[in-house]
Amino acid sequence: MTASLVDEWDRASLAQHGMWVTERAGAGGRVYAMPLAVRLNGPLDVDAMLAACAAVAARHPVLAAAMTEREGLLRLLPGRTPPPARFTDLTGGAGTAETTGTIRTIRTTETADAAEVVDAAAAELVEAEIARPFDLEAGPPARFTLARLAPERHLLLLVAHHAVFDGMSKDVVLADLAAAYGGRALAPLAVPYGEAARAEQDRVDAGLAAAAEFWRERWHDDREVLLPGLVAPSLRAAPGETAGLDAAALGSGLAAVAEGLGVTRFEALMTALHVLLHAYGNERVAVAADLSTRTEGTRDHVGPFVNELPVVSAPHGTFASFARETREELRAVYLHREVPLARALGGISPRSALTPVSVSYRRRTGPAPAFDGLDASVDWAMFNGAVRNTLHLQVVDAPEGLSARLLFNPRAIGRAGCESVAADLVALLRGAAARPDAPLGELPLPPRVQGPAVAAPAVPDPAGKAADGETAAGAAGTDSTAGSDDTAGSDATGSGAGPDATGSGAGPDATGSGGGPDSTAEITAEVTAIWRELLGVDEIEPDDDLFDLGGHSLTITQIISRVRDRYGVELSFELFIDTPTVAGVTGEIAGSR
Repeated sequence: MTASLVDEWDRASLAQHGMWVTERAGAGGRVYAMPLAVRLNGPLDVDAMLAACAAVAARHPVLAAAMTEREGLLRLLPGRTPPPARFTDLTGGAGTAETTGTIRTIRTTETADAAEVVDAAAAELVEAEIARPFDLEAGPPARFTLARLAPERHLLLLVAHHAVFDGMSKDVVLADLAAAYGGRALAPLAVPYGEAARAEQDRVDAGLAAAAEFWRERWHDDREVLLPGLVAPSLRAAPGETAGLDAAALGSGLAAVAEGLGVTRFEALMTALHVLLHAYGNERVAVAADLSTRTEGTRDHVGPFVNELPVVSAPHGTFASFARETREELRAVYLHREVPLARALGGISPRSALTPVSVSYRRRTGPAPAFDGLDASVDWAMFNGAVRNTLHLQVVDAPEGLSARLLFNPRAIGRAGCESVAADLVALLRGAAARPDAPLGELPLPPRVQGPAVAAPAVPDPAGKAADGETAAGAAGTDSTAGSDDTAGSDATGSGAGPDATGSGAGPDATGSGGGPDSTAEITAEVTAIWRELLGVDEIEPDDDLFDLGGHSLTITQIISRVRDRYGVELSFELFIDTPTVAGVTGEIAGSR
């Protein structure tokens, strides 16, 4: 039986709302694709595995959900179709009648090694599935592909949108898949997804005032950073590359520091990363971290139970003393982990990351999935080919060992600079493990770096936006943290005044003359009234930035809804990145009538 999705509550979660707006504003895309690959060796039953995929989708209806805006709020709707589960035979054989829908069939040639051809075909298949966009309004936001690589060698690939998936969702899905493949029935979730989302919303509402007070002195929208090999900081999703870390050395360093100082490995990692960024010349360090928002009630759910929040510091003293300070700061942040920063403070427009440098750390404690009669190998931190900012450190700490890598935007920082960061981090941890009570200046730290050697270029993305989240005309990243998730979809900034921000070129009757019932002056007055009501601000000028006034992603959808009802005009989400002003909204309304 298919589980209930909303159970009388159809509001999307705040994380989903932030990602949906970011997508609609053209600042998301591939960075939100979350791939999970499992290589299966042994006599696999194709039909049983595809049936298991269907059983997982039935237990977790959010994987089939569609999202739509109604009356200024994002709603979750039961999907019209379940997530597809397709089979393709890359060896040249045929799928069964029930499992066709083959994506591609590769036939080997006499001059090519069969295994190499099949592996190349599998890589192409994975790339195509990750690159294929999701339509969140139509759904479904997830898809399964099972590929035969040899008679007893298969690849199972799940690609899900981050709006319905996080790091711990990988463990949940694989445990359910293994159980269903083994013929075990999947019990219904104790709490429907919608009920879990409502409970989370209630907790956010209750904690909003305290979170606002907590962040008011800490958050300064740190967009600049000093890093070796830096070209220009980026806060916008872009094609990315990866640089390897010495995972064994990193893991042993984290373990030694954590054991010696009585902190967790995540706290040791955050301490070292802050000290390293300080050594590069960043006096005030801000690193965004993905924090799990799961509770006991959502432990078995698939969904985006994650929130990206900044950790801010000014490193000083000894490594040991600063590690204790970092531990206390993290514990303070955890008290507000469910409240999105943009909802607490406002002033943060849609973008894919809060800070130029971010980290996700996920500690896996459970066993690897056991598929009956098969050997399974899981890529827990599969790269999707995109990065959400300048530099993102991704760590999965599992019983079988630690894996880690740096994701970077090659237009923002060079590979050599990224590799320097990797080496410097390992060297610092080794030094801190040997001398935890040494002053920071006596540890093996790199020299300070200079600012970018060249002016930050305007790097347009395919949608015409610059790589740092500002307009191209004005321009100069999920496995997670202390408990679990991948990239966090921030609801957050990057405003810039476009050519019509003053209203001087905003379409017909731009000066307000002309006297029609919907003259520009009257539209401006009505739009201003809408903003005053939604923002709770009495004095608003035509050129005031929405996000400087405390707006956030929910405000955007509410403004769009009010304008649609009043004028029959559908405002573009891109408007709220390019010209998030009353004048900009007035210009788009006037130009559309």
